[in-house]
Amino acid sequence: MAYQDRYGLPLSTISDAAASAYREGVDLLLAGWTGAAETLERAIEADPDFALAHIARARLHSFYQQGELARKKAGLARELVAKRGTERERSHVEALALAVEGRLPEALAATLKHIEAWPRDAVVLALPLGAFGLFAFSGMADHDRARQDLCASVADHYGEDWWFLTLYGWAITENGDVAHGRAITERGFGLKRENAHGAHAVLHAMFEDGSIDEADRLVDEWIGGYDRSGILHGHIRWHQALGALEHGNAARALAIYADALQPSMTQAPPLNVITDGASLLWRLSAYGHAVPKELWTEADATAQKLFPKSSIPFADVHMALFAAATQDRDALAPRLAVIEQRLADGKLPAGPVVPAICRAMTAFADEDFATCVHVLAPALSDVVRIGGSHAQRELIEDTFIVALMRSGELARARAMLDARLHRRPSPRDARWQTALQ
Repeated sequence: MAYQDRYGLPLSTISDAAASAYREGVDLLLAGWTGAAETLERAIEADPDFALAHIARARLHSFYQQGELARKKAGLARELVAKRGTERERSHVEALALAVEGRLPEALAATLKHIEAWPRDAVVLALPLGAFGLFAFSGMADHDRARQDLCASVADHYGEDWWFLTLYGWAITENGDVAHGRAITERGFGLKRENAHGAHAVLHAMFEDGSIDEADRLVDEWIGGYDRSGILHGHIRWHQALGALEHGNAARALAIYADALQPSMTQAPPLNVITDGASLLWRLSAYGHAVPKELWTEADATAQKLFPKSSIPFADVHMALFAAATQDRDALAPRLAVIEQRLADGKLPAGPVVPAICRAMTAFADEDFATCVHVLAPALSDVVRIGGSHAQRELIEDTFIVALMRSGELARARAMLDARLHRRPSPRDARWQTALQ
Protein backbone atom coordinates (compact mmCIF):
# COMPACT_ATOMS: atom_id res chain seq x y z
CA MET A 1 0.00 0.00 0.00
CA ALA A 2 1.30 3.48 -0.92
CA TYR A 3 1.23 6.10 1.83
CA GLN A 4 1.10 9.87 1.55
CA ASP A 5 1.59 12.85 3.84
CA ARG A 6 -1.23 15.31 4.49
CA TYR A 7 -0.25 17.28 1.39
CA GLY A 8 -0.51 14.28 -0.94
CA LEU A 9 3.22 13.60 -1.26
CA PRO A 10 4.31 9.92 -1.28
CA LEU A 11 6.00 8.48 1.80
CA SER A 12 8.57 5.70 1.53
CA THR A 13 7.48 3.61 4.47
CA ILE A 14 6.08 0.09 4.67
CA SER A 15 4.18 0.78 7.87
CA ASP A 16 0.69 2.18 8.22
CA ALA A 17 1.46 3.06 11.84
CA ALA A 18 4.62 4.92 10.82
CA ALA A 19 2.83 6.89 8.10
CA SER A 20 -0.02 7.80 10.45
CA ALA A 21 2.33 8.89 13.26
CA TYR A 22 4.45 10.88 10.80
CA ARG A 23 1.43 12.79 9.48
CA GLU A 24 0.32 13.57 13.03
CA GLY A 25 3.85 14.49 14.12
CA VAL A 26 4.33 16.86 11.19
CA ASP A 27 1.04 18.60 11.95
CA LEU A 28 2.13 19.04 15.57
CA LEU A 29 5.52 20.33 14.37
CA LEU A 30 3.93 22.82 11.99
CA ALA A 31 1.55 23.98 14.71
CA GLY A 32 4.29 24.37 17.33
CA TRP A 33 2.21 22.04 19.46
CA THR A 34 3.29 19.67 22.20
CA GLY A 35 3.71 15.99 21.47
CA ALA A 36 5.53 16.36 18.15
CA ALA A 37 8.73 14.71 19.38
CA GLU A 38 6.95 11.78 20.97
CA THR A 39 4.75 11.25 17.91
CA LEU A 40 7.71 11.27 15.53
CA GLU A 41 9.49 8.80 17.81
CA ARG A 42 6.47 6.51 17.40
CA ALA A 43 6.86 6.77 13.63
CA ILE A 44 10.54 5.82 13.94
CA GLU A 45 9.71 2.91 16.25
CA ALA A 46 7.12 1.62 13.78
CA ASP A 47 9.59 1.88 10.89
CA PRO A 48 13.23 2.45 11.91
CA ASP A 49 14.21 2.91 8.24
CA PHE A 50 11.77 5.78 7.62
CA ALA A 51 14.12 8.63 6.72
CA LEU A 52 11.58 11.47 6.81
CA ALA A 53 10.63 10.70 10.40
CA HIS A 54 14.30 10.81 11.41
CA ILE A 55 14.97 14.17 9.72
CA ALA A 56 11.82 15.72 11.20
CA ARG A 57 12.98 14.55 14.63
CA ALA A 58 16.41 16.04 13.91
CA ARG A 59 14.77 19.39 13.20
CA LEU A 60 13.10 19.34 16.60
CA HIS A 61 16.41 18.48 18.27
CA SER A 62 17.99 21.48 16.54
CA PHE A 63 15.32 23.82 17.92
CA TYR A 64 16.48 22.92 21.42
CA GLN A 65 20.19 23.20 20.54
CA GLN A 66 20.68 19.45 20.90
CA GLY A 67 23.28 19.61 18.16
CA GLU A 68 24.88 16.20 18.50
CA LEU A 69 21.55 14.38 18.47
CA ALA A 70 20.29 16.51 15.59
CA ARG A 71 23.36 15.90 13.43
CA LYS A 72 23.35 12.18 14.21
CA LYS A 73 19.73 11.82 13.12
CA ALA A 74 20.35 13.95 10.05
CA GLY A 75 23.25 11.72 9.06
CA LEU A 76 21.14 8.62 9.56
CA ALA A 77 18.32 10.12 7.52
CA ARG A 78 20.74 10.75 4.64
CA GLU A 79 21.87 7.10 4.73
CA LEU A 80 18.31 5.75 4.90
CA VAL A 81 16.85 7.95 2.19
CA ALA A 82 19.67 6.96 -0.18
CA LYS A 83 18.66 3.32 0.25
CA ARG A 84 14.88 3.77 0.28
CA GLY A 85 13.57 7.10 -0.83
CA THR A 86 12.24 9.01 -3.80
CA GLU A 87 13.99 11.94 -5.44
CA ARG A 88 11.68 14.28 -3.52
CA GLU A 89 12.50 12.61 -0.21
CA ARG A 90 16.24 12.77 -0.87
CA SER A 91 15.99 16.48 -1.63
CA HIS A 92 13.75 16.96 1.42
CA VAL A 93 16.25 15.27 3.73
CA GLU A 94 19.19 17.21 2.29
CA ALA A 95 17.56 20.63 2.74
CA LEU A 96 16.63 19.87 6.34
CA ALA A 97 20.00 18.28 7.11
CA LEU A 98 21.88 21.34 5.87
CA ALA A 99 19.74 23.53 8.15
CA VAL A 100 20.30 21.19 11.10
CA GLU A 101 24.06 21.36 10.49
CA GLY A 102 23.99 25.17 10.53
CA ARG A 103 24.99 25.47 6.87
CA LEU A 104 22.42 28.19 6.37
CA PRO A 105 23.30 29.62 2.92
CA GLU A 106 23.46 26.09 1.48
CA ALA A 107 20.25 25.17 3.23
CA LEU A 108 18.45 28.19 1.79
CA ALA A 109 19.65 27.44 -1.74
CA ALA A 110 18.61 23.79 -1.42
CA THR A 111 15.25 24.78 0.04
CA LEU A 112 14.36 27.20 -2.74
CA LYS A 113 15.33 24.65 -5.38
CA HIS A 114 13.25 22.00 -3.62
CA ILE A 115 10.17 24.20 -3.30
CA GLU A 116 10.31 25.01 -6.98
CA ALA A 117 10.01 21.30 -7.74
CA TRP A 118 7.71 20.28 -4.86
CA PRO A 119 5.80 23.36 -3.66
CA ARG A 120 3.50 21.34 -1.37
CA ASP A 121 6.34 20.05 0.78
CA ALA A 122 5.34 22.08 3.83
CA VAL A 123 8.10 20.83 6.12
CA VAL A 124 10.74 22.21 3.74
CA LEU A 125 8.74 25.35 2.97
CA ALA A 126 8.71 26.10 6.69
CA LEU A 127 12.51 26.42 6.74
CA PRO A 128 12.80 29.96 5.28
CA LEU A 129 9.64 31.32 6.93
CA GLY A 130 9.11 32.99 10.31
CA ALA A 131 11.26 35.26 12.45
CA PHE A 132 13.95 32.61 12.99
CA GLY A 133 13.83 31.12 9.49
CA LEU A 134 16.51 30.87 6.83
CA PHE A 135 15.46 34.13 5.19
CA ALA A 136 15.44 36.05 8.48
CA PHE A 137 18.91 34.80 9.40
CA SER A 138 20.36 35.23 5.91
CA GLY A 139 21.56 38.80 6.49
CA MET A 140 19.23 40.02 3.74
CA ALA A 141 17.80 43.51 4.17
CA ASP A 142 14.62 42.51 2.35
CA HIS A 143 13.90 39.17 4.03
CA ASP A 144 10.36 40.26 4.92
CA ARG A 145 9.63 40.81 1.23
CA ALA A 146 11.34 37.54 0.33
CA ARG A 147 9.07 35.57 2.68
CA GLN A 148 5.95 37.19 1.28
CA ASP A 149 7.07 36.62 -2.31
CA LEU A 150 7.88 32.97 -1.67
CA CYS A 151 4.49 32.36 -0.06
CA ALA A 152 2.71 34.18 -2.89
CA SER A 153 4.49 31.99 -5.43
CA VAL A 154 3.07 28.79 -3.90
CA ALA A 155 -0.26 30.05 -2.52
CA ASP A 156 -2.30 28.34 -5.24
CA HIS A 157 -0.89 24.99 -4.11
CA TYR A 158 -2.18 25.39 -0.56
CA GLY A 159 -5.59 27.02 -0.77
CA GLU A 160 -7.29 27.18 2.64
CA ASP A 161 -4.61 25.23 4.50
CA TRP A 162 -4.50 26.30 8.15
CA TRP A 163 -0.70 26.19 8.44
CA PHE A 164 0.05 27.99 5.20
CA LEU A 165 -2.46 30.78 5.78
CA THR A 166 -1.03 31.67 9.19
CA LEU A 167 2.55 31.85 7.87
CA TYR A 168 1.55 33.66 4.67
CA GLY A 169 -0.48 36.20 6.61
CA TRP A 170 2.37 36.80 9.03
CA ALA A 171 4.79 37.35 6.11
CA ILE A 172 2.43 39.96 4.67
CA THR A 173 2.10 41.62 8.10
CA GLU A 174 5.86 41.82 8.60
CA ASN A 175 6.24 43.26 5.11
CA GLY A 176 3.99 46.19 6.02
CA ASP A 177 0.46 45.34 4.81
CA VAL A 178 -0.88 44.75 8.31
CA ALA A 179 -4.64 44.74 7.65
CA HIS A 180 -4.33 42.25 4.79
CA GLY A 181 -1.88 40.10 6.71
CA ARG A 182 -4.02 40.02 9.81
CA ALA A 183 -7.10 38.98 7.84
CA ILE A 184 -5.28 36.04 6.24
CA THR A 185 -3.64 34.98 9.50
CA GLU A 186 -6.92 35.07 11.39
CA ARG A 187 -8.54 33.00 8.67
CA GLY A 188 -5.90 30.32 9.09
CA PHE A 189 -6.03 30.47 12.89
CA GLY A 190 -9.80 30.08 12.74
CA LEU A 191 -9.38 26.82 10.83
CA LYS A 192 -7.23 25.33 13.60
CA ARG A 193 -7.02 26.92 17.02
CA GLU A 194 -4.60 24.28 18.31
CA ASN A 195 -1.90 26.12 16.41
CA ALA A 196 0.65 28.06 18.44
CA HIS A 197 2.19 29.54 15.30
CA GLY A 198 -1.26 30.79 14.35
CA ALA A 199 -1.84 32.47 17.71
CA HIS A 200 1.66 33.93 17.51
CA ALA A 201 1.12 35.33 14.01
CA VAL A 202 -2.16 36.95 15.07
CA LEU A 203 -0.40 38.57 18.04
CA HIS A 204 2.16 40.07 15.69
CA ALA A 205 -0.60 41.60 13.58
CA MET A 206 -2.23 42.99 16.71
CA PHE A 207 1.11 44.44 17.79
CA GLU A 208 1.50 46.15 14.44
CA ASP A 209 -2.01 47.68 14.37
CA GLY A 210 -2.00 48.71 18.03
CA SER A 211 -4.65 46.24 19.24
CA ILE A 212 -2.92 45.92 22.61
CA ASP A 213 -5.93 45.09 24.76
CA GLU A 214 -7.35 42.69 22.19
CA ALA A 215 -4.03 40.85 22.10
CA ASP A 216 -4.03 40.60 25.88
CA ARG A 217 -7.50 39.04 25.85
CA LEU A 218 -6.50 36.61 23.12
CA VAL A 219 -3.59 35.31 25.19
CA ASP A 220 -5.76 35.00 28.31
CA GLU A 221 -8.45 33.10 26.42
CA TRP A 222 -6.12 30.85 24.43
CA ILE A 223 -3.07 30.07 26.55
CA GLY A 224 -4.88 27.77 29.00
CA GLY A 225 -5.17 25.11 26.33
CA TYR A 226 -1.47 25.23 25.47
CA ASP A 227 0.91 23.25 27.66
CA ARG A 228 3.75 25.17 29.29
CA SER A 229 6.21 22.88 27.52
CA GLY A 230 5.00 24.15 24.15
CA ILE A 231 7.77 25.66 22.04
CA LEU A 232 6.05 29.09 21.89
CA HIS A 233 4.45 29.19 25.34
CA GLY A 234 6.96 31.59 26.85
CA HIS A 235 7.20 33.74 23.73
CA ILE A 236 3.44 34.18 23.55
CA ARG A 237 3.49 35.36 27.16
CA TRP A 238 6.36 37.69 26.16
CA HIS A 239 3.97 39.35 23.73
CA GLN A 240 1.54 39.82 26.61
CA ALA A 241 4.30 41.40 28.69
CA LEU A 242 4.99 43.87 25.86
CA GLY A 243 1.32 44.83 26.04
CA ALA A 244 1.64 45.46 29.76
CA LEU A 245 4.60 47.77 29.10
CA GLU A 246 2.55 49.68 26.53
CA HIS A 247 0.30 50.66 29.44
CA GLY A 248 3.24 51.33 31.74
CA ASN A 249 2.37 48.33 33.91
CA ALA A 250 5.85 47.19 34.88
CA ALA A 251 4.56 45.07 37.78
CA ARG A 252 2.51 42.93 35.39
CA ALA A 253 5.38 42.61 32.94
CA LEU A 254 7.68 41.45 35.73
CA ALA A 255 5.03 39.01 36.95
CA ILE A 256 4.81 37.49 33.47
CA TYR A 257 8.59 37.30 33.37
CA ALA A 258 8.65 35.46 36.70
CA ASP A 259 5.91 33.06 35.63
CA ALA A 260 6.90 32.21 32.08
CA LEU A 261 10.25 33.71 30.99
CA GLN A 262 12.62 33.42 33.92
CA PRO A 263 15.24 30.71 33.22
CA SER A 264 14.09 28.64 36.19
CA MET A 265 10.51 28.63 34.86
CA THR A 266 10.67 28.51 31.08
CA GLN A 267 10.85 25.37 28.94
CA ALA A 268 11.48 27.36 25.76
CA PRO A 269 14.22 26.62 23.20
CA PRO A 270 17.56 28.28 24.04
CA LEU A 271 17.28 31.08 21.48
CA ASN A 272 13.91 32.12 22.89
CA VAL A 273 15.21 31.85 26.44
CA ILE A 274 17.92 34.42 25.89
CA THR A 275 16.14 36.74 23.45
CA ASP A 276 12.80 36.95 25.26
CA GLY A 277 14.41 37.37 28.66
CA ALA A 278 17.05 39.90 27.66
CA SER A 279 14.72 42.00 25.54
CA LEU A 280 12.00 42.24 28.17
CA LEU A 281 14.38 43.13 31.01
CA TRP A 282 16.13 45.65 28.75
CA ARG A 283 12.86 47.30 27.78
CA LEU A 284 11.80 47.56 31.41
CA SER A 285 15.05 49.25 32.33
CA ALA A 286 15.17 51.50 29.25
CA TYR A 287 11.61 52.67 29.88
CA GLY A 288 12.63 53.77 33.37
CA HIS A 289 11.33 50.86 35.45
CA ALA A 290 13.39 49.23 38.19
CA VAL A 291 14.69 45.75 37.36
CA PRO A 292 16.08 43.74 40.29
CA LYS A 293 19.77 43.10 39.71
CA GLU A 294 19.38 39.42 40.53
CA LEU A 295 17.07 38.94 37.53
CA TRP A 296 19.80 40.11 35.19
CA THR A 297 22.43 38.04 37.01
CA GLU A 298 20.40 34.83 36.85
CA ALA A 299 19.41 35.30 33.21
CA ASP A 300 22.97 36.19 32.22
CA ALA A 301 24.37 33.06 33.88
CA THR A 302 21.94 30.92 31.88
CA ALA A 303 22.68 32.80 28.68
CA GLN A 304 26.44 32.30 29.05
CA LYS A 305 25.89 28.54 29.34
CA LEU A 306 23.58 28.41 26.32
CA PHE A 307 25.57 30.73 24.04
CA PRO A 308 29.16 30.82 25.33
CA LYS A 309 30.54 31.75 21.89
CA SER A 310 29.55 34.08 19.08
CA SER A 311 26.89 32.51 16.86
CA ILE A 312 24.05 33.98 14.81
CA PRO A 313 23.85 37.80 14.91
CA PHE A 314 20.39 37.78 16.52
CA ALA A 315 21.77 35.84 19.47
CA ASP A 316 24.94 37.94 19.64
CA VAL A 317 22.96 41.17 19.85
CA HIS A 318 20.96 39.85 22.80
CA MET A 319 24.08 38.54 24.48
CA ALA A 320 25.41 42.10 24.20
CA LEU A 321 22.36 43.26 26.16
CA PHE A 322 23.32 40.93 29.00
CA ALA A 323 26.94 42.10 28.93
CA ALA A 324 25.90 45.76 28.89
CA ALA A 325 23.28 45.45 31.63
CA THR A 326 25.59 43.49 33.95
CA GLN A 327 28.64 45.62 33.08
CA ASP A 328 30.48 42.44 32.07
CA ARG A 329 33.06 43.78 29.64
CA ASP A 330 35.05 40.55 29.90
CA ALA A 331 32.12 38.68 28.33
CA LEU A 332 31.50 41.18 25.54
CA ALA A 333 35.08 41.83 24.42
CA PRO A 334 35.93 38.36 23.03
CA ARG A 335 32.49 38.00 21.44
CA LEU A 336 32.84 41.39 19.77
CA ALA A 337 36.34 40.48 18.58
CA VAL A 338 34.98 37.37 16.85
CA ILE A 339 32.15 39.39 15.29
CA GLU A 340 34.61 41.98 14.00
CA GLN A 341 36.87 39.27 12.57
CA ARG A 342 33.96 37.60 10.79
CA LEU A 343 33.03 41.00 9.38
CA ALA A 344 36.58 41.61 8.18
CA ASP A 345 36.68 38.14 6.59
CA GLY A 346 33.41 38.71 4.75
CA LYS A 347 31.69 36.00 6.78
CA LEU A 348 29.09 38.15 8.56
CA PRO A 349 26.15 38.47 6.12
CA ALA A 350 24.30 40.88 8.43
CA GLY A 351 27.23 43.29 8.12
CA PRO A 352 28.52 46.10 10.36
CA VAL A 353 25.14 46.67 11.99
CA VAL A 354 25.90 43.79 14.38
CA PRO A 355 28.96 45.30 16.13
CA ALA A 356 27.32 48.73 15.94
CA ILE A 357 24.33 47.54 17.95
CA CYS A 358 26.57 45.83 20.49
CA ARG A 359 28.60 49.02 21.02
CA ALA A 360 25.54 51.27 21.13
CA MET A 361 23.85 49.14 23.79
CA THR A 362 27.01 49.21 25.88
CA ALA A 363 27.11 53.01 25.64
CA PHE A 364 23.43 53.19 26.62
CA ALA A 365 24.00 51.05 29.71
CA ASP A 366 26.95 53.31 30.60
CA GLU A 367 24.55 56.29 30.30
CA ASP A 368 26.67 57.66 27.47
CA PHE A 369 23.56 58.46 25.47
CA ALA A 370 25.25 60.76 22.98
CA THR A 371 27.60 57.96 21.93
CA CYS A 372 24.70 55.53 21.71
CA VAL A 373 22.93 57.92 19.32
CA HIS A 374 26.10 58.55 17.30
CA VAL A 375 26.85 54.83 16.84
CA LEU A 376 23.29 53.66 16.26
CA ALA A 377 21.96 56.39 13.97
CA PRO A 378 23.69 55.24 10.76
CA ALA A 379 22.88 51.59 11.52
CA LEU A 380 19.13 51.90 12.13
CA SER A 381 18.16 51.22 8.53
CA ASP A 382 20.11 47.94 8.60
CA VAL A 383 18.78 46.55 11.90
CA VAL A 384 16.41 44.35 9.88
CA ARG A 385 19.45 42.35 8.75
CA ILE A 386 19.93 40.72 12.16
CA GLY A 387 16.70 38.78 11.67
CA GLY A 388 13.84 38.25 14.08
CA SER A 389 10.50 40.02 13.83
CA HIS A 390 9.67 43.71 13.75
CA ALA A 391 8.32 43.45 17.30
CA GLN A 392 11.64 42.02 18.46
CA ARG A 393 13.81 44.47 16.53
CA GLU A 394 11.81 47.48 17.75
CA LEU A 395 13.83 47.23 20.96
CA ILE A 396 16.74 48.80 19.06
CA GLU A 397 14.64 51.73 17.87
CA ASP A 398 13.15 52.18 21.35
CA THR A 399 16.63 52.37 22.82
CA PHE A 400 17.61 54.94 20.22
CA ILE A 401 14.57 57.12 20.99
CA VAL A 402 15.24 56.99 24.73
CA ALA A 403 18.89 57.86 24.07
CA LEU A 404 17.76 60.85 21.99
CA MET A 405 15.53 62.06 24.82
CA ARG A 406 18.19 61.58 27.48
CA SER A 407 20.89 63.30 25.40
CA GLY A 408 18.66 66.33 24.82
CA GLU A 409 17.92 65.73 21.13
CA LEU A 410 14.21 66.25 21.64
CA ALA A 411 13.32 67.33 18.12
CA ARG A 412 14.71 64.11 16.62
CA ALA A 413 12.91 62.06 19.26
CA ARG A 414 9.61 63.84 18.52
CA ALA A 415 10.01 63.22 14.80
CA MET A 416 10.52 59.48 15.31
CA LEU A 417 7.60 59.24 17.71
CA ASP A 418 5.34 61.14 15.32
CA ALA A 419 6.24 58.73 12.53
CA ARG A 420 5.54 55.71 14.71
CA LEU A 421 2.23 57.06 15.97
CA HIS A 422 1.12 57.66 12.39
CA ARG A 423 1.85 54.00 11.71
CA ARG A 424 0.07 52.55 14.75
CA PRO A 425 -1.50 53.61 18.05
CA SER A 426 0.85 53.18 21.00
CA PRO A 427 0.02 54.32 24.54
CA ARG A 428 3.72 54.26 25.41
CA ASP A 429 4.74 56.37 22.43
CA ALA A 430 1.89 58.77 23.18
CA ARG A 431 3.16 59.18 26.76
CA TRP A 432 6.68 59.83 25.51
CA GLN A 433 5.40 62.33 22.97
CA THR A 434 3.43 64.19 25.64
CA ALA A 435 6.52 64.33 27.86
CA LEU A 436 8.39 66.07 25.04
CA GLN A 437 5.82 68.85 24.53
